[in-house]
Amino acid sequence: MRAAVLREHGEPLSIEDAPEPTADPEGVVVEVEACGICRSDWHAWMGHGEWADDAVDPGQILGHEPAGRIVEAGDRVRTVAEGDRVALPFNLACGSCGYCRTGHGNVCTGDHPHALGFERSAQGAFAERVHLPSADYNALHLPDSVDSRDVAALGCRFMTAYNALNARAGLGAGEWVAVHGCGGVGLSAVQVARVLGARVVAVDVRESALDAAADLGAEVLVDASEADAVEEVRAVTDGGAHVSLDALGVAETCRNSVRCVRPRGAHVQVGLTTDEEKGEVSLPTDWMTRHEVSFLGARGMPPTSADDLLSLLASDAVDPGALVTREVSLDEIPDRLAAMSDYDTVGVEVMTF
Repeated sequence: MRAAVLREHGEPLSIEDAPEPTADPEGVVVEVEACGICRSDWHAWMGHGEWADDAVDPGQILGHEPAGRIVEAGDRVRTVAEGDRVALPFNLACGSCGYCRTGHGNVCTGDHPHALGFERSAQGAFAERVHLPSADYNALHLPDSVDSRDVAALGCRFMTAYNALNARAGLGAGEWVAVHGCGGVGLSAVQVARVLGARVVAVDVRESALDAAADLGAEVLVDASEADAVEEVRAVTDGGAHVSLDALGVAETCRNSVRCVRPRGAHVQVGLTTDEEKGEVSLPTDWMTRHEVSFLGARGMPPTSADDLLSLLASDAVDPGALVTREVSLDEIPDRLAAMSDYDTVGVEVMTF
């Protein structure tokens, strides 16, 4: 099969023939119909993450936001079958450890690859076919009415945004949320926040990103290249956001997000750091303590919670397809990853077959 393979960090992915995946007894092989192109793929391509023992090795097929149809199922698989349409979570889970059994499979600690497209034993979906282990736990059934392209846009970004705002921060109707960085996950957060009934302040330095946020329901736009983001957010929210989310992962946006929060509010970290921060950002901890500000992390979404989000998708309450700005072929993926180096992408780009 054809696939986009990482051969050298920072160099264009190699489009080449790769070994066909085969289903293990508890897994399935999925023929990929669509796969989102995410900034996490860019981090992997650049070789980031070694400071957390999380750098992706050469030889890896990237791609972690796929949807498609099962073409082979292992003999122990019971809940899905050949021909079923499914989405694959990037945070693969074993289904049997303590975290999985209590509904937190996104932080699974079982003896099992945890990140689709980021580990040699969990080759990704920038390919014609991909293997999904522990399919009875991980496979996400797709409603017939849902397009695979839209599910690929849902991907880790929408799932992460939903988990971050709904489950981790408990964002409520009428509350203010500040979204720092309006790329794929940031724009997903804007849409999720509006579905939850919240009011959104979108913060970015790009006019095109802010325009996209406005189209998705952001009530206030802050151009951080022209104004102090913290002062602006605190002013328009009458003392600070109830929840603030850093969707970019650089030190400045992380600290700004924390400082935007009102007393007893919550900051949620979604964006991963670059090789400049190397996983470490200094924070105003005394100020956070004084005002009882919570610092939360959010990684993907438990597979057991996906039905809630897929139901919203099927009912048109959320529209990840609205985030899609470009459909590309497998051959175009190397160039589209490179475009992320200069933030030369808007919204979500999706590979389709």
